[in-house]
Amino acid sequence: MPVIRQLSILALATGLAFPLHAQEAPAAGESQASDGDIIVSARRRSESLMEVPVSVTAVSGSTLEAQGAPDITALQQQAPNMTTAVARGSNSTLIAFIRGVGQQDPLWGFEPGVGLYVDDVYMARPQGAVLDIFDVERIEVLRGPQGTLYGRNTIGGAIKYVTKRLGDDFAGRVRATYGSYNQIDLSGTVSVPLGANFAVGAGVLWSKRDGYGKNLYTGVDQYDKDVLAGRLSAEFDSGDVFVRVAADRTEDRSNPRHGTRLFGNGSNPVFAPTDSVYDTNAGIGDDNKVVTQGVSLTGEVGVGEGYTVKSITAYRDGYTDTLIDFDNTPGPVLDIPARYKDWQFTQELQLLVEQDRWQGVFGAFYLEGRASGAFDTVAGLAFPGGITTYTGGNVKTKSIAFFGDVSFDVTEQFKVSAGLRWTKDDKEGTVLRQRYLGIRSPEFGNSSAIFFDTRSDYTNDRTFEKLTPRISLSYQPGEDMNLYASWGRGFKSGGFDMRGDVVATPTTVNGYEPETIDSFEVGMKGAFLDRTLFLNLAGFYSKYKDQQVTIQAPTSTPGVIASFVDNAGRAVIWGFEAEMRALPTPDLQVQASFGYTNADYKEFLTYIAGGSTPVDVSDQRFFQNTPEFTINTSVTWSTDLAGGRLSITPALTVRSSIYMFEFASPLDQQGYALADASINWTSDDDRFSLGLHGRNLTDERYRVGGYNFPGATLGNSIIGYYGAPRTFSVTAGVKF
Repeated sequence: MPVIRQLSILALATGLAFPLHAQEAPAAGESQASDGDIIVSARRRSESLMEVPVSVTAVSGSTLEAQGAPDITALQQQAPNMTTAVARGSNSTLIAFIRGVGQQDPLWGFEPGVGLYVDDVYMARPQGAVLDIFDVERIEVLRGPQGTLYGRNTIGGAIKYVTKRLGDDFAGRVRATYGSYNQIDLSGTVSVPLGANFAVGAGVLWSKRDGYGKNLYTGVDQYDKDVLAGRLSAEFDSGDVFVRVAADRTEDRSNPRHGTRLFGNGSNPVFAPTDSVYDTNAGIGDDNKVVTQGVSLTGEVGVGEGYTVKSITAYRDGYTDTLIDFDNTPGPVLDIPARYKDWQFTQELQLLVEQDRWQGVFGAFYLEGRASGAFDTVAGLAFPGGITTYTGGNVKTKSIAFFGDVSFDVTEQFKVSAGLRWTKDDKEGTVLRQRYLGIRSPEFGNSSAIFFDTRSDYTNDRTFEKLTPRISLSYQPGEDMNLYASWGRGFKSGGFDMRGDVVATPTTVNGYEPETIDSFEVGMKGAFLDRTLFLNLAGFYSKYKDQQVTIQAPTSTPGVIASFVDNAGRAVIWGFEAEMRALPTPDLQVQASFGYTNADYKEFLTYIAGGSTPVDVSDQRFFQNTPEFTINTSVTWSTDLAGGRLSITPALTVRSSIYMFEFASPLDQQGYALADASINWTSDDDRFSLGLHGRNLTDERYRVGGYNFPGATLGNSIIGYYGAPRTFSVTAGVKF
């Protein structure tokens, strides 16, 4: 840790910087005013970031491209107090946490704590949510509970992925990347006007890369990438009327990511760890396929001076067929073949108001969806001949909400903003859990499996209803400073545990309760030194109640891993954030962010340590995926060169230690630092671009996830998944 603290001091000395973000000043495609302000739509209207009494980090697509960011998981190297990573055992499932609030369990039926919106369309499932940086104008990260402004209430924050509008002119772009491990990324976009105010557009991305490691048993690549994504859209924009029809599809055929063993299991060489953390000996197989797709219709109509009606209609579905080898050995010690399937329909209506002294949004939101899946838990050592637990089921959700948020200018300097949301969620859960003698169940290809017993077979339904308010006060003593204070309540409804075992935990049929958070925040946003220094400061204090925590633990019953969702009693989360962007000269820009989070359980009631009577184990529990501090800093130096602009950007990311679960485990990751660097050249007419990118230059090995099943019965399966090693890439782009 001393090295990490030294790096922290070095990063702070560079400047408490502000990733809001112009990689150049401004970067191509940046939503930035001529006076240096960043323009965002965090409150459903375009306004200066300085005027928004909300903690927001906005990163342009051009900035992420200039840094060689592979996908939206790179956001954790931009925004303070944020963790974004690829889920353990997957290639395209997103894990996101903000200020200690998130969701690690990607099983069907669970709702994310951090909401993801693509062009205002809510994505209910984390599968396929690791979006590539492709045809994106900007990404906004909103920290803290969101509900009075957005279609689906999210308790921890929101990520807004905003694509570019087509415009009135013919335009296109081709971009190619080649890099380490034979990385090949090819993308292209085109916009074609077909008459007055009407245009059609298309985009495609093909991304392929060899693996960082090998499956030493089967010989195939590990941590590879094979993704094909496409988007079609048509837009009509007359000024008063805007209509967009869009369709997208992403197909991921990367090999399953099996991880690596941290420990052996006695002297048996089959269970020995591999030499490389990217290698594995998994024998379950190498087939994996994830498909996500959707269509949407967005319409905006001006209905009077300062009034706009907006409608967002969308349908999405997805399918996942994957394999997880928990033991990472050739044998079926602890193997999980799995498949997921889901669909969702959402409809949102908004009335947007822009008047001289008041602004607001009033909305209604409807969601209907079904998330289903099935998996086998194959425990080859737990019973002679093997024993398999089959789990299958679905969760049906119907949600309706009404929300409103209004800002009123009491004076030119003092403003009040208040919002209120009412949410009602109806959920129905169906769970079937059975044990079979043999390796795999009939549902996953073993017709010879012998039925043994039923652990769960039930359908139940519940309704969750909640009012969640928000209020903020802001005072602008001058044009270049905003002081604000806010309070808001976040809510995430309860549900049913799809792994619930009625025999081991009879109360699982009742489901789990909602969780709530009360979040207080004070902050300052300002521009100084003739607008060459932009600084944001924020302090937050949150009371977290009934947090939903998934716990899985082996039982004394052969082949059974008990899973249940605890509603952890009470927790307090507090911390602060500093973001700054400095422009000391026209050719130099310094930016970074600092985040500190102190998350502490005050009560954590569970049955694990107390049999049939719940006990408080809060002194033994920790917040997962929540480093105490995060630091991101970069410096960009630019100069004219060869008919264009050359920019050189070194960057440093520092993160303190992370708990992988709510309890201490050998998988916990110590603090680490990542050093990146990029060199970019763009022609004066912005048509041609070249880039050279190096990421993780010190070749740091750091875990981003894991599974923890100790003990001889399950092969002492303590498995880690790791972030990318050192990579280099070269990119060339042409606009026409």
